[in-house]
Amino acid sequence: MATTSARALKLLSIFGIGATLTAEELAARLGASVRTVRRDIETLRDLGYEIEAVRGAGGGYRLGHATRLPPVVFDEDQAVAVAVALQTVPTVLSGIRENAARALATLHQAMPARSRLHAEAFTVSSARNYWEFPAPPIDAEIVRAVGSAINRRHLVRVDYTGDGEPVTLTLEPHDLVVWAARWYLVAFDPDADRWRAMRVDRFTPHTPTHTPFVRRDIPHGDPVAFVMTAHDRGDAAAEWQCRGSAVLALPASTVARFAPGGSTVEYDTENTCRLTLGAWSWPGLAGLLLTFDADITDIEPAELRQALHSLRARIGRGLEPAAPPRPGR
Repeated sequence: MATTSARALKLLSIFGIGATLTAEELAARLGASVRTVRRDIETLRDLGYEIEAVRGAGGGYRLGHATRLPPVVFDEDQAVAVAVALQTVPTVLSGIRENAARALATLHQAMPARSRLHAEAFTVSSARNYWEFPAPPIDAEIVRAVGSAINRRHLVRVDYTGDGEPVTLTLEPHDLVVWAARWYLVAFDPDADRWRAMRVDRFTPHTPTHTPFVRRDIPHGDPVAFVMTAHDRGDAAAEWQCRGSAVLALPASTVARFAPGGSTVEYDTENTCRLTLGAWSWPGLAGLLLTFDADITDIEPAELRQALHSLRARIGRGLEPAAPPRPGR
């Protein structure tokens, strides 16, 4: 009976993701037979859970929309995922540390002893990666306001601080993307008639507009790909002891995808762009430029040009043929 109950709870947690799955797919996830899965589905129905049978192509079983899950229905892997997420979320959201800690404590208390031990084994401490130059943890209320507008498909009105004075924008918000601990909004700007990737930490939202909009197709069909290839996403050059720039013979979208944190990419032509970045030394900065494996021109400042000359000389010496061994006496 205990095995049946545990399997039924795991089946319920699988249904909780909202997908429609065939009996064969459910059986594979549970490590049970199709007949056993169908019996467990009937057990859940007897307990009052609405499990719908979907017929036709792409059919299977799914949880009914009217069903309300118990407060905690996690298998051990899900418990670990939630526990780790609650411990790391304060690195990207401010004003949420205490609530995350309370939620983690509540989660542990609600778990069976075995699941609690499994989750507590994943106690972690998170540290910021300064090489990626993450933004400071963003105010959770800003994320809530923008996320609510995305969910309701309402226009959002914000003050946005770019390179100059703050400007007031009315946007069609589509998706939030977190990359290298920096929050970006993928939005369509109807006044400029273009898509934008924008740093959310530079937003000051106005009161909700409650004005609906029709969702559009995002460029590349993927908000993550759009953010990663947008050269004008609002990043700023970080303060390094050595900072320089050069024009690379690569499209801005390619360089934007692989540029290190704390750098900026400016469009030059369809096939060239200017990359501005910093490093701990001029040779280190020169090495970063060389990782792009592209022709570089218009290199500034003089210290960076000198570092590239020095690297060329060192590499040249390393490529010289080795001297023949001396004949023995």
